[in-house]
Amino acid sequence: MDRLCAGRFRLPVEWLMEAAGWQVARHCRGQTYVVCGRGNNGGDGLAAARHLHRWGRLAGVACLDAWALSGPARLEADALTALGVTVASEPDFTDSQVVVDAIFGTGLSRPAEGRAAGWIEAVNASGRRVVAVDVPSGLDADTGLAGGPAVRATLTVTLGLPKPGLLAGEGAVLAGEVWVADIGVPLEAYRELGLEVPAHLFSIHDRVQLSAVRL
Repeated sequence: MDRLCAGRFRLPVEWLMEAAGWQVARHCRGQTYVVCGRGNNGGDGLAAARHLHRWGRLAGVACLDAWALSGPARLEADALTALGVTVASEPDFTDSQVVVDAIFGTGLSRPAEGRAAGWIEAVNASGRRVVAVDVPSGLDADTGLAGGPAVRATLTVTLGLPKPGLLAGEGAVLAGEVWVADIGVPLEAYRELGLEVPAHLFSIHDRVQLSAVRL
């Protein structure tokens, strides 16, 4: 979808990431700590952190292997640090009421391990309200199975369209309350991928609860 939007419809990933970050940030109430991976899901988290900083609600942000960020995610990190925000190498949830989980997204193909697994466990042990970006980290977006540690979210902001794994297997429990957020993907792009998305889905509101979505 990202490639199609950028190539066929001239909507760069950076635009979609910016919209995703804004949608995630507006679901956070209270001082928020953002934990990010190094892929596009992490980039969404970094974009959310910048909006939260603007609104005075950013408690901090940490990124796994920030040195390895590239492409749009790197640009989001650079924009954040240009504002004087430090991207830490380890999370500290002390002054936060909310944690944004942007460690892994839909592309996860194997169980989380190493530091990433430790961060997932730390999020779960934090006792904070957890907002997951797209899918809870560690959850397979297609099957709803978690082969290893997975984030237990209070709320999941899933981007564009619902993911099957949020309704199946462990996903129905791990995702918590699910909101489907519009990030500006053209209906024509969905159709090229064989998806018929009703034009009215986001015509009144820019987000809908998953329980209300009928595709």
